[in-house]
Amino acid sequence: MALNVLMFYLLSAVIVIFSVLTITSRRILRAAFFLLCVLVGTAGFYFMVDYQFMAGVQLVLYAGGIVVLIIFSILLTSHISYKFPQPEAGRLVMGLLVGIGGLVLSTMAIMKYAFKATENAALKVDMNAIGTQLLGTGKNGYALPFEVISILLLAAMIGAIIIAKKGR
Repeated sequence: MALNVLMFYLLSAVIVIFSVLTITSRRILRAAFFLLCVLVGTAGFYFMVDYQFMAGVQLVLYAGGIVVLIIFSILLTSHISYKFPQPEAGRLVMGLLVGIGGLVLSTMAIMKYAFKATENAALKVDMNAIGTQLLGTGKNGYALPFEVISILLLAAMIGAIIIAKKGR
C-alpha cells in the first residue's frame, strides 16, 4: 500500500472517529477539542492534494480561530465542567434514523455521479491574485463577505455569552 493511500485512510479514520466523539460527548470542552481534531484532519486532506493555501486557512481560521473562540466562550461562562444530560430514547432513535438516511442519500448521490479526471492544466497559483481577491471589494473580492460574517459571528458569541450568564 502506498504511503499516500495509508495517510488517506488514517486521516479518514481520525476525522470519522473524532466527528462521532464530537457529537456524542456529553462534556462541552471535550466536544470542542474533538472538533479541533476534526478540523486539523481536514487540513491534512488539503495538504495531501497539494493545496497548502487552503490548508493554512483551515488551520489558522477554523482550528486556530473558531475553536479557540468557542473554548474561550466556554471558559468565560464558567461552564467548563458542564455535562449535558443523557438524551431521551426517542430523540436518540430519530437522530440515528436521520443520520442513516443522510448516509444512504449521500452514498447514492456519490455512486450515481461519474467522476472523470480533468484534461485541463492546473491553474498557476499566484499569491498576488489571491491577495487582491481577499482584500478586494469588487467583482471577485472577499473583503465585504468576510466582514459581514465576522460581525455575525461576534453577535452570535455575545448572544451566547449573555444567555449563558443569565442561567447562573
